[in-house]
Amino acid sequence: MQSANPSFLSRAIGGLLGLAMLLMAGCATVHNPDPLESLNRKTFALNERVDSAVMAPVARAYVRVVPAPVRTGVGNMFSNTKDLWSAVNLGLQGRPVDGASDVLRFGTNTVFGVLGIFDVATRLGLEKHGEDFGQTLGVWGIEPGAYLVLPLLGPSSLRETASFPLDAMGTVSLSGSDVALGNTLTALKLADGRARLLPATDMVDQVALDKYLFVRDAYLQRRKHLVDNQKPPQQLQEEEAP
Repeated sequence: MQSANPSFLSRAIGGLLGLAMLLMAGCATVHNPDPLESLNRKTFALNERVDSAVMAPVARAYVRVVPAPVRTGVGNMFSNTKDLWSAVNLGLQGRPVDGASDVLRFGTNTVFGVLGIFDVATRLGLEKHGEDFGQTLGVWGIEPGAYLVLPLLGPSSLRETASFPLDAMGTVSLSGSDVALGNTLTALKLADGRARLLPATDMVDQVALDKYLFVRDAYLQRRKHLVDNQKPPQQLQEEEAP
């Protein structure tokens, strides 16, 4: 796993403190999960301009140039780097058996799938769980807080933003200490990730009257489903009780 970078951690902590102070101006509730909507819309508009000018064209070129089987292998490889961190989160959620399964997934795909390019583990019946620390915090009962749109990174919430540094450090590095290789892999990961979203974003562009609201509501519902799906039934009943 990647080692902690002190300067990165200090920037992350400073940023989170700034967010916490900003959120004091308006607390999120079930009926108002977006107290920072005015600011979020401005950030969303900025992200849309950057995406239209840079990310989407690069992603479309990537799809045109790179054959589908190669794109699948690239996606599998980056997905494999997250399985060990998923295992850690499963352990923190009290699911050691699923955690052990994700460790086995990582080992199987890394060794027999050529660094994860081929998803051998799924063919062997090892389910991918894909847990992150934001989900773990949610399972522990921590509310998502206000909805946030992060510059370049897109939809998030206070809880998911707070978990982002740990999720980033928990992902296995493919580049080691090679900066040039790391930058190349990051660019490839961004292009591949944006390419995978092209069908969804094209659909949203066609059907959404208010794209901001569509993206926000879809994100919040998805994160809630991911967290609630892992909570014990008794915990869910207590949270839903009036």
